[in-house]
Amino acid sequence: MASDIQFYFLLYQNIFWPQTCILINAKFLCLCEMMDPRTSAQDVMRCDLCETSVVQMHCDTCLVNLCTVCVGKHMISDESKKHEVVPFKLRKSTPLYPICTSHNKEQCIMYCKQCDIPVCSDCIESNQHLCHELSKILRVLNEKKDIIIKERNELNGTIYPTYQDIASDVQNRMSQLEMEYGDLSTAITKHGEDWHREIDKLVKKLKAEVDEMKNTQLQTLQKHLDEINKTMSDIKDEIHSLEIAIDTNDLSKLFSVTPNVQIYRNLPHKITLSLPEFIPGKIHEELCKLFGTLSPSSFTSDKNGYSMKTTQKSPEAGSSPPVKQLLDEPKTVTTIDTGYRELYRVSCLSDDEIWTRGNDSTMKLFSINQGSLLKSITTRSGNIPYNIAVTKSGDLVYTDYSDRTVNIVKNEKIEEVIRLQNWEPRGVCSISSGDLLVIMVSDDYKQTKVVRYSGSTEKQTIQFDDKGKPLYSSGLYYTYYITENRNLDICVSDSEANAVVVVNQAGKLRFRYTGHTPAPKNQLFYPQGITTDSQSHILTADHNNDCVHIIDQDGQFLHYIDCGLSQPYGLCTDTNDNLFVAQCGNRQMKKIKYLQ
Repeated sequence: MASDIQFYFLLYQNIFWPQTCILINAKFLCLCEMMDPRTSAQDVMRCDLCETSVVQMHCDTCLVNLCTVCVGKHMISDESKKHEVVPFKLRKSTPLYPICTSHNKEQCIMYCKQCDIPVCSDCIESNQHLCHELSKILRVLNEKKDIIIKERNELNGTIYPTYQDIASDVQNRMSQLEMEYGDLSTAITKHGEDWHREIDKLVKKLKAEVDEMKNTQLQTLQKHLDEINKTMSDIKDEIHSLEIAIDTNDLSKLFSVTPNVQIYRNLPHKITLSLPEFIPGKIHEELCKLFGTLSPSSFTSDKNGYSMKTTQKSPEAGSSPPVKQLLDEPKTVTTIDTGYRELYRVSCLSDDEIWTRGNDSTMKLFSINQGSLLKSITTRSGNIPYNIAVTKSGDLVYTDYSDRTVNIVKNEKIEEVIRLQNWEPRGVCSISSGDLLVIMVSDDYKQTKVVRYSGSTEKQTIQFDDKGKPLYSSGLYYTYYITENRNLDICVSDSEANAVVVVNQAGKLRFRYTGHTPAPKNQLFYPQGITTDSQSHILTADHNNDCVHIIDQDGQFLHYIDCGLSQPYGLCTDTNDNLFVAQCGNRQMKKIKYLQ
């Protein structure tokens, strides 16, 4: 019993501090109370520094209990820290001692530095850590906290700002890279246009050779046909002579007739022609072979080429849209009030449903026959969409120029398809191949281009003509709309240029249409929405003259649609070639019949 008391007394004097004597071990508590009444479980808490005075203050930084006398001593003990000393009752937290892994439910109040683990009183009593350096666990906690504070300060003061500088540098390099790649693409485009000119020359030369071969073979067949027609005329004469002989009673004339049927039984030789074959050249060969050559033409004569048979019907011609004539006076079929303050865009989903866009962030789907609202979709960003279109699969596409994105609405969920850098998307359309055409303006409003996308992949850029001059005007407030014609031409209405700019599928300029005079209101041509129909007509809204221009696929003016329109903006056509006009002036959408 004496040895036990001696052990606990030494343990108390050399290791434990007063508040750590409140242990679960009943034997230890009892002995401590007999030795020093200050360690009694009923006694008040004592200062960790002087271990005498009653605790009145607490340092939240170091987790140390202090009396008022020892506060100053503690503050200057480590001036590298920002000590937060508060009244004890206002302390942020009380330390939660770890539970010993060897002795269940025992709290670890000491830390063995040799073993690098927290230990409880039972661990110390068992002599497992005899002669080991033991430290108060709160002291170890404070040391660890000092390390963490130092690392946090390094992260805040040095490392994170460095990463910010790095990120800024990467973004700058990305912007620079975007510009340099743009210059590279422009150089490639210009060089490609030089090659196109040479290829056009080769095409012209080869097509001339084709025409010459065709004419030679046609002349041969024409000569052959003339011979056959001559023989057919002789046969008819022979038939006539024989019929006269049959009808005559003059025996001398009858005996003088000698039929030549045997001659005509020998059919003429059949002329077989071989068409020239286009043989593409290989990549590594010179330019003329790179594009391709023509094999020589030839003639053969086949004696048994023809046979006695009945005439066959010629194969049916390929299907093409029926020809429709323009009405002298277009007719308004129906009018729908969309509820917008101003109406700007329309795009047909079907012959009975149409999407609209006005002066807010909501896009509305209307029933054309009933004029009722079917659905509303709000842009993800809350911005006003610039343009809307419907894809071949029936999904709604819209451009958000403020957010620099092109988005698609599938099952009423909005997905971002394209995000641009340094460019703002304006007009958009879905074309026959399933690709998207987007016309966009640079952030400095000095460049405008058309880009073809397959999904989010850029496939083609159209920006300059053969002389390297911009195809489209550029500016902050200019409007651009785009569509594809049935012949695959790309048509853009350019308000600043007061023109409709049409290029072919390869991006080569075909023509510019700059209006027709006299205009209904004698105002300057100011094109807005643009669309096409089954006849390859191009229709564009003229905002200044309250009308729609109809031109053919080669840019020739055909007709005005002028039936009481009020500031027409957006246009679209359905599968029956009905025209839908978004009127900004009265927020109404008109359905117009203009073809027979």
